[in-house]
Amino acid sequence: MTREIRVGLISDTHGLLRPQALDAMRGSDRIVHAGDIGDAAIVDALERIAPVTAVRGNNDVAPWAVSLRDDEIVTIGNTRIYVVHDVNTIAIDLQAQGIKVVVAGHSHRPLVRERDGITFVNPGSAGPRRFSLPISVGELVVSATGVRARLLTLDP
Repeated sequence: MTREIRVGLISDTHGLLRPQALDAMRGSDRIVHAGDIGDAAIVDALERIAPVTAVRGNNDVAPWAVSLRDDEIVTIGNTRIYVVHDVNTIAIDLQAQGIKVVVAGHSHRPLVRERDGITFVNPGSAGPRRFSLPISVGELVVSATGVRARLLTLDP
């Protein structure tokens, strides 16, 4: 891999794609939506920025969402990224599959944490505010030397 690849991370839009979230995704080489999308138009809007990998969240029950999988593996260079809506539903052996990053949503709580050599990222909720939690998205920067994750709090 000769250059850094920027992966925009978004989750829990619940039918609301804020302009600030869309702006934060601009410049991404790829976008990952970790579920509870709420409307197919959100994936369409994100696709106009970069290729999108999206998984089905527990609220994605409308007919448009039937083609979404519960989990996906995205490979960028030598980095394997596992995408699932809820970390409590991980159904694979992450170590055996060579996963370096897990992207999940569901809790609406932004988080970057490393455990057993795997980076776990929850970009938080980019949609309707829940309780006093921030409105946020995230990004991964994948390079030949590894992966960096960061969270971006949006000002709605």
